[in-house]
Amino acid sequence: MKTLSKTLALSAAACTLLAVSACAKPKSKAAQQEPAAAAANAAAPAQTNPEIEKLGRVLQTMSPRCKAAIPNGSPEEFLSDLHTVLAEQESFRSDDLSLFYLIDKKHNVGSGYEPKDLMPVKNNNLWNVSRNDLSLRPEAYAGLEALSRAALADGIKLMVSSTYRSYAYQERLFNRYVAADGEELAERYSARPGTSQHQLGVAVDFGSITDDWGDTKMGRWVYEHAADYGWSLSFPQGYEDITGYMWECWHFRYIGVTACRFQKKWFGDIQQFMLEFIDAWEKD
Repeated sequence: MKTLSKTLALSAAACTLLAVSACAKPKSKAAQQEPAAAAANAAAPAQTNPEIEKLGRVLQTMSPRCKAAIPNGSPEEFLSDLHTVLAEQESFRSDDLSLFYLIDKKHNVGSGYEPKDLMPVKNNNLWNVSRNDLSLRPEAYAGLEALSRAALADGIKLMVSSTYRSYAYQERLFNRYVAADGEELAERYSARPGTSQHQLGVAVDFGSITDDWGDTKMGRWVYEHAADYGWSLSFPQGYEDITGYMWECWHFRYIGVTACRFQKKWFGDIQQFMLEFIDAWEKD
């Protein structure tokens, strides 16, 4: 199957070929009469779409697995969908990080970062909690409410087990895991302080935080419906080389419904691919 990046490469090659072919056509009578004008027209560069050129540049920076995940399709359609997603950022609060902020082993936040207006996540009629010190950024809180109402309608009450974590909390947690399992193994399942999605206040760990949670009634429901309410699985199975972390069936990040659809349509439903692309697009 052709990928979008191959489509762009072929389109560029086709434009070059068309330009050469145009130069090879017999001169018109008008061109014969005005050789200077004809020469100027022949030397004029072919018109290109700067956004498609940018798309080609950005795609070239993506990992081979990301490129392979992008299906064949129209660059114009991709760009239209991309701008729909990016337009949503205008509704995000301007005094905090974007919901699409890339945070991973290579991209971090400082020890002083804390999301604005964190909202406490307590036991209520919509969900249960495993601890009394949980909180989320307002957008994620609203997303959790929507997800939980839908789950309740299907007879399932969600269990929220972990949410926002401060830099200091993550530092203590990571050091504890290193002491227990060694640094190499701890790196595979725990984030160093400043690199955790939890510090953004937009991530939730559901249920038992164990591998078998995904096979429970709650886990299966969340897997099937999370994206409909803006929640995306962060660390899917078989992508440790991409995300930097082992599979976590319980860890979901709130990115919004539109971004979830974009992720599924163009990036093989892999959150890391989409967030890396958006980061690279905005930096280009």
